[in-house]
Amino acid sequence: MPPIVVALTGASGVPYGVRLLEVLLQQGISVELVISPSAVQVITQELEYTVDLNRFSPVQLGVTGGTVSDSDQNLYQFGKGNTLHYNHYQNYFTGIASGSFKTSGMVICPCSMGTLAAIAGGLSTNLIQRAADVHLKERRKLIVVPRETPLGSIQLENMKRLVDAGAVVLPAMPGFYHRPKSIQELVDFVVTRICDQLGIDVDLTARWGT
Repeated sequence: MPPIVVALTGASGVPYGVRLLEVLLQQGISVELVISPSAVQVITQELEYTVDLNRFSPVQLGVTGGTVSDSDQNLYQFGKGNTLHYNHYQNYFTGIASGSFKTSGMVICPCSMGTLAAIAGGLSTNLIQRAADVHLKERRKLIVVPRETPLGSIQLENMKRLVDAGAVVLPAMPGFYHRPKSIQELVDFVVTRICDQLGIDVDLTARWGT
């Protein structure tokens, strides 16, 4: 299976993105990871992790078990034969900047309103926006996970533009019918819904009717 692109941007809700990264790797799925500078600030605020975009390691996000490749210091190999490849947000020479590089989809989680607006406007001022644009033009799955409230007409119009272009807008709105007893269960609810959209079967939370 081609890798899934995961991008973390500067919106509140970064625990959703980090948990998604963990789950994908646990499922044996390779990941192409991009992190924006604003996301680094949110990661520090919400998870108390320190991320260095120029010298990144998965351990900086609390993700362990990866072994760095001898040939590529940004490539980490995991026990199920899958990999995590880190892409600097300004590096347009990496694979995900081109439609010729095969992927199984892209998730921006969390997705800031600035990133959402840039993609809706067709901008490509960083690798995250460019990779999203690639997924739209190649008709591949693009999932954006905004975490913002309330929403004004500009934000709603931008979301509609993305949906009309083929993206999935999946707000970080956890359900409560499974009677969550922890924040982790709320996070897992949203991650499960993301995985559903990617066609990945996970057993993280109770489903309606079960």
